[in-house]
Parts: sequence; structure tokens; C-alpha cells
Amino acid sequence: MATQTLTENALLARARACHSKEDCQTLYAEWANTYNADLADASQDYVAPFLAAETALKHTTNVKGSILDAGCGTGLVGEALTRGGADTIDGIDLSPDMLRVAGQTGVYRNLDIGDLTQPIEKPDEAYDVVTCAGTFTHGHVGPAPALREFVRVTKTNGIIVATVLEDIWLSGGFKAEVERLEAERLVKVASLELKDYRRGAGDKATFIVLEKVASV
Repeated sequence: MATQTLTENALLARARACHSKEDCQTLYAEWANTYNADLADASQDYVAPFLAAETALKHTTNVKGSILDAGCGTGLVGEALTRGGADTIDGIDLSPDMLRVAGQTGVYRNLDIGDLTQPIEKPDEAYDVVTCAGTFTHGHVGPAPALREFVRVTKTNGIIVATVLEDIWLSGGFKAEVERLEAERLVKVASLELKDYRRGAGDKATFIVLEKVASV
């Protein structure tokens, strides 16, 4: 078990030290097959995807509406959403290997390769809910253009639920970007809560819930 935990921590350290999308793709190509089991280990207890899905289900008034799971990884959020009654979920992720694992869950309508550091290849106002868990972390995706793109593809009165690792909420510019979107009257902040991210490691994340009130 000690050797396994060291391996898991090494992979996580590599994830948080990525400097490019190529770094991320290389890492997740190696990690995809064991990712779920590794992060479910008691030393990690990665609960962010399940809490993100729970938060989305709590705040949406249309659980049967269309959902975009942005940075869907191996499909942990999608599976949790489905258990809560959702049935129309699309996923996008940078890693084709993670998408392959997500496809094996059988819960997604469509799965596409997508880079959240670039405009999302989805039409305006396409989704009732956008979720994003585990992607706003070290070495991955920053707040712009991702948050604004989430607003663009969300229907008016729809919601966006995202996790932001606690120690980059301020330094990474996420708080400032949320405030900017709110000041532009594109969204209303429905909830900002600090919750568990990896219980085993003591990580926390800010769970953002934004309600779209105007078009980008």
C-alpha cells in the first residue's frame, strides 16, 4: 500500500506541475486506466466530482435538461449526475485516453476532445447546466476564457457549477473573473462554498454556482 500511495502522489504531483497541454495529454495517457481507483484510495478520497454533481442537482430546476461536463475526465461527475436523475450529458476533455474511459460508463450522449484554454466548440445557449470538477487546479486551466465560455454555452437562467482549488482561488484570478462576470451582469453568483476536494489529503476547493442572466 505504501508503494501504491507513493505512485499516486507522484502522478498527482506531475498533474499539478504540468506546463502545457502536451504535458497533460502525456500524463493522462499513462494514468487513465487507474485514475479512478488511485484517487478513490483512502489517502486521496477524491470527493470533488461527487460533490460537484450533488451541488448541480441541488441548484438546477431542470435535472432532465442538457448538461455539459467540461473537463469530464473518466466520467466521475457524469456517473454521479446520472445517479441523481440526469440523462442528457455531453462531455469534453483534452485527453482522448480519459474520454475512452468515460465512454465505458455509458452515461454520456456525446464525448468530444476539447481544450478549455480555447473557445469551446459548442453553440451559444446549448446547455441548461455546465459542470467542471477538478480542472481548475495547478498546471491545468485558468479562469479565462473558460468561465466566460461556460457562460456563453449555458442557456439563460441555466447554471454553471465549477470547483476551484482553494490555493488558486485568489492567486489564479478566479475570484476576480467571477466578480468581472457578475459586474457585467452576465451572471448572478448563486453560491460560493468551500468544500472538501480530496478528503484524504485535506484539500479544499471553492465550489462556484453561477446563474446565467444575460448572453455573452
